[in-house]
Amino acid sequence: MPVNRSLRTTLTTGTAALTLAFGVLALAEPAHSAELPGNTTGSDKEAGGADDTSIYAAAKIQYSGAVTKSGGTGNVTSSDVNWTPPPCWYAPYLGAKDFKKKMSGQIESAKNTPGMGGTAGAAIGEMQRHYEDEYGWTDTPGYKDYNVDKDGEGMFWAAVENPDEPDVLKRSSCNDLPFWVDNGDTPPAQYEEAIKPEILAALAYQRMQLPDTKVTLAPEATTKVNLPTWAWLDKAVFDEVQATAAINVPGFGIQATTTAKPVSLKLEPGTTDAETFPASGQCAINADNSIGQPYAKGDADKTPPCGIRYLHSSGDSVFKLRATITWKISWTGTGGAGGDLPDGTFGTTQDVTVQEIQAVNR
Repeated sequence: MPVNRSLRTTLTTGTAALTLAFGVLALAEPAHSAELPGNTTGSDKEAGGADDTSIYAAAKIQYSGAVTKSGGTGNVTSSDVNWTPPPCWYAPYLGAKDFKKKMSGQIESAKNTPGMGGTAGAAIGEMQRHYEDEYGWTDTPGYKDYNVDKDGEGMFWAAVENPDEPDVLKRSSCNDLPFWVDNGDTPPAQYEEAIKPEILAALAYQRMQLPDTKVTLAPEATTKVNLPTWAWLDKAVFDEVQATAAINVPGFGIQATTTAKPVSLKLEPGTTDAETFPASGQCAINADNSIGQPYAKGDADKTPPCGIRYLHSSGDSVFKLRATITWKISWTGTGGAGGDLPDGTFGTTQDVTVQEIQAVNR
């Protein structure tokens, strides 16, 4: 009986003994974040590897530019709640000889596991035939002796989990068996999650670290009730940032650069007893890439193009002024690819003390 393209899907209705075989069958499983070395700006982040129970893609994704030093998610939030980074993908893993050594050893180990019979045992046997005896199925040809006669001419690709994806079902959804790709070729069309510039761009977006947004205020930190408080961001500290993700292995190399360009600033006073300028609180970017206008002597009676008027004092506390920048996100990649990703936002808060204006009676 031919097997389905995904052995994991086929075998989910198998017996309890099947779980013992998952060390071989569930090739995406081991990519846990705890096993990954943290990346720093300009360094590599391991996208996979191998352990005693299973194998998974070991190509490194190299991150550079405005990315987190910890290797985890950055501080930018997508404005599209329905957009998420890829939970998993397929990437180059091993050459033919190395793959044979790793995979055949695990198959033999699984076959010799006590109690490994029934559906699980049959699946392991079919997988062995797939890599050794050219046993294939629709759109998925089998291999003769693990393709060792083509060693150096391509690589087996395997699944990689995104360690920053919280949903384990999504993270493990790339559940196809490792497949061969010749050097210089693109993966077969049925592997939609095969690593490509678009995926790298999304991963760079996920790890992007935007600069803090501390708005300059006048008066600074402490203001008065009903006194216009001017707010602005200087163009010198308010510019576009870029993050790049790349993969380079023998016969395969791609990259993508994700760019975030600031487009607007939103002010939230931290209290409902306040007015914003403009009324929406959304301050547009100026032609010189600054936002708002610096306060100048003589402007006390003017309305600021970007600012706040507090209508009540903060008493013995402070108001938490939140400044959120919206960033337009775009990307470019290998082969002239490129496009737009959902806008991103990132905001910070700063304390503002509002005092009553004191009158003196004579």
